[in-house]
Amino acid sequence: MTTRQVLLDAFADAFNRHDLDAVMSMMTEDCVFLASAGDEVEGKRIVGQQAVREAFAAILANTPDAQWRDAEHTIGGDRACTRWRFTGTTVGGTAVETIGCDLFHFRGDKIWIKDTLRKQPSPGT
Repeated sequence: MTTRQVLLDAFADAFNRHDLDAVMSMMTEDCVFLASAGDEVEGKRIVGQQAVREAFAAILANTPDAQWRDAEHTIGGDRACTRWRFTGTTVGGTAVETIGCDLFHFRGDKIWIKDTLRKQPSPGT
């Protein structure tokens, strides 16, 4: 198992424990989170440890039982892709299940960019 495989497994485990201290310890100080939704073509761009942590905290607060299951990593050089199945229930009581992936860029032994893409199921399907 490669060092980056171990890092991505630990990152996924930390997210599923909702352990933001552990999550953020695996990201660079100038980390970037490209959220799947936002006003920009790349989604919402969030930069820096504090801002990224706040964005992750908001996701977990909105879906307190959030889980990213069945993580599958594909790694090449300083980039990787992790495919996952997201499940959870929003604070409003709506059950959510979707498939998505994170495109990662590494700098050294940490995650620099986390670019999230996810399916958007149509209502009633």
